[in-house]
Amino acid sequence: MELNDEQIHRYSRHIILPEVGGKGQKRLLSARVIMVGAGGLGCPVGYYLAAAGVGTLGVIDNDTIELSNLQRQIAHSTERVGMHKADSAKKTFEALNPDVNVIAIKERISKDNILDLIKDYDIVVDGSDNFPTRYLVNDACVLSGKPLVSGAILRFEGQVTTILPGEGHCYRCLFEEPPPPGLVPSCQEAGVLGALPGVIGGLQAMEVLKLILGKGEPLKNRLLIYDALKASFRKVKIPKNPKCPVCGDDPTIRELHDYEAEYCQMRF
Repeated sequence: MELNDEQIHRYSRHIILPEVGGKGQKRLLSARVIMVGAGGLGCPVGYYLAAAGVGTLGVIDNDTIELSNLQRQIAHSTERVGMHKADSAKKTFEALNPDVNVIAIKERISKDNILDLIKDYDIVVDGSDNFPTRYLVNDACVLSGKPLVSGAILRFEGQVTTILPGEGHCYRCLFEEPPPPGLVPSCQEAGVLGALPGVIGGLQAMEVLKLILGKGEPLKNRLLIYDALKASFRKVKIPKNPKCPVCGDDPTIRELHDYEAEYCQMRF
């Protein structure tokens, strides 16, 4: 693949970086990334990955746009209320960068389809808003050996971690099982400051770009926590748990479970 004149101009600020250059930009254009959710986190993640020239973006979301989404979900607009989020994201990201092919997947993820949905992608990004979905995505990535960049937001706080199966921790190393339904409130129940997803989604996009380029240190074995009210970041070490049921030395989870699939009917 050779960059044409328009691409050299579009990606010039990447190309002049010694850590990226023309070779790195070609890697971005050849990369395939799939996002779970086109909501608060998926919107900024997708925007920045599309702007960077990530060649193929899969967007999984079966939900439709509501007016209350627009306070934070910046890839959508008032005129698109009622439209599928995946279709809206495709329209927005491809309008930003015609180099990018966005594949809109208007499905609910479950144990029956998630492995097939992610199999043709290099990296998975989780922007879902509930624990069971995060565990399902985590388990699917560990079982299939796919790198996963996971983010979460609530009220004024967000967190990001990068999971590299076989090299470090997974989500279950931090919390072995999801909390019972209803114990932890969702954004719909507890609220979220609109700009917060931009911070966390931007960090997720940066982790993805670093993985594609093979540069820097990913958030492996670490959880980055951002407190917007205090304007502070802190890192928590997450050592790989040798007794983890999915990535440990003697895993007990060797296939995806029905109860997780049932909970994953919750919306992003």
